[in-house]
Amino acid sequence: MSVSKCTRLSGALVKQLLDSVDSILFDCDGVIWRGDQAIPGAPQVINLLKENGKRVFFVTNNSTKSRKMYADKMTALGFDVTEDEVFGTAYCCAMYLKTVCKLEGKVYLIGSNAMRQELEAVGIQQTGVGPDHICGKPIDWANVPLDPEVKAVVVGFDEHFSYMKLNRAMQYLTQQGCLFVGTNRDTRLPLEGGKAVPGTGCLLQAVETAAQREAQTVGKPNHFMFDCVASQFGVKADRCLMVGDRLDTDILLGSNCGLKTLLTLTGVSTVADAEAHQKSGCPERQGMVPDYYVESIADLLPALQG
Repeated sequence: MSVSKCTRLSGALVKQLLDSVDSILFDCDGVIWRGDQAIPGAPQVINLLKENGKRVFFVTNNSTKSRKMYADKMTALGFDVTEDEVFGTAYCCAMYLKTVCKLEGKVYLIGSNAMRQELEAVGIQQTGVGPDHICGKPIDWANVPLDPEVKAVVVGFDEHFSYMKLNRAMQYLTQQGCLFVGTNRDTRLPLEGGKAVPGTGCLLQAVETAAQREAQTVGKPNHFMFDCVASQFGVKADRCLMVGDRLDTDILLGSNCGLKTLLTLTGVSTVADAEAHQKSGCPERQGMVPDYYVESIADLLPALQG
């Protein structure tokens, strides 16, 4: 399909694009739902894509939910989805440690209960979830008790992040052979009404700064997230479309993996953002320019109902 980048997807072009792919990856928040509400028309789009023989997967950088929690939420919102079609960073992190790192030992986890569940589901034990309270006598910070079985530090979103956790992670990471993995580098989580809260990237940068080491991340835009889907389902990059609302994660993941890319304007990024990247002349920013954009994924409905 020879069209210029950042083309509005409409009319006959929609069918043309859908005919050129077998698999579609969707980001979740800002693409198929916002908060606890489905984007109008999104459940019909997902369900019709499946009825038309397309394979549909969901890829999210959110590490606070397990695959089952995501599948349950989507089902409640009217999406036809199964747990094995969901690829969150909690699950992908567990798969990375098991299949790529072949970890033998425990994880010191700065993260959520969902991450603990996904790690334990693949046989990896963890320590660290929940608050790490300071109590009692003055603390010898450089000699806090450490679990000798810990062979990796994993950083995801953790509402209980603290100086003690930061220090404990640093002490583990100064030990020889300790692996260092982060779920993702999103520094801000946008909320309704233009508000935002700090994202996992802020916690990860704090640990990296303290440990003077760089983590390997598994979430978007790192290609491992696509590799996870591709290895399990035989997805071919040249027959796959990535649909997302963020240029720096979703669209860049697509570019990094050789996928076709579609930006939906129901979330974070705008066409103006994409055009600014396009005009920049910077190769890395060019990777954030989508092939196509739509106001909402509901714009795909006419082509699917035809």
